[in-house]
Amino acid sequence: MTEVVEAGLWGLAAGSALLLGALLGYGLRVPQKVIATVMAFGAGVLISAVSFELVGEAYDEAGLAPAAVGTLIGAVAYTGGNVWLARRGARHRKRSGHARAQAQPSEAEQGGSGTALALGALLDGVPESAVIGVSLLDGGAVSLVTVAAVFISNVPEGLSSSAGMRKAGRGKGYVFGVWTAIAAASTVSAVLGYTVVGSFSPAVIAAVTAVAAGAILAMVADTMIPEAFDDAHLAIGLITVSGFLVSFALSHT
Repeated sequence: MTEVVEAGLWGLAAGSALLLGALLGYGLRVPQKVIATVMAFGAGVLISAVSFELVGEAYDEAGLAPAAVGTLIGAVAYTGGNVWLARRGARHRKRSGHARAQAQPSEAEQGGSGTALALGALLDGVPESAVIGVSLLDGGAVSLVTVAAVFISNVPEGLSSSAGMRKAGRGKGYVFGVWTAIAAASTVSAVLGYTVVGSFSPAVIAAVTAVAAGAILAMVADTMIPEAFDDAHLAIGLITVSGFLVSFALSHT
């Protein structure tokens, strides 16, 4: 029971970064280049965590086939959900809305887009939190690198998306309601990652980890990097590599 509570607390800690980002994005006029820079850094952090903490561990535990197949399944599942939500108004859910062509639609412009945005946030957040719970299965200690990677990447996600929600005319109740719900879902996802996945064999756990990794990597490519590129394109490579190296250093200390 103690480890179940611990899994939930770590999931909540990582998910709370979304609320922190939402507070900054909704309450402050953060310059677009700052948003893009932090988003690029967060993308690099997640790419490193996926490579070394998730896919790498899945490969070590179960071999190439389960790691590769699981990663592809995760990417396909995420992409399928993302396409479905994009058609319902959530295509630019992580965009800050500085360019009209990439702004989030208001409810008047596209009915049901608010629900789609909330579901999109859930789609983005669940895989990240689930692997936090799964990481507790390896010796009973959470992967601090995974928690740090998710936390660091969640701040710019919440920041950029909330700025876009504000520009689309959505009120404080909706914005903070969404991110509070996602933080709660992150807690539940981490608990389920520990309790449900923990009953499986090591090979299945490795495959599930790889599925989450594929979903996270697809999310980075579909939603985080495009937002970063818009305003920091001349430096996005350097900033992303910096985030990658920070996460890499954390995983080898």
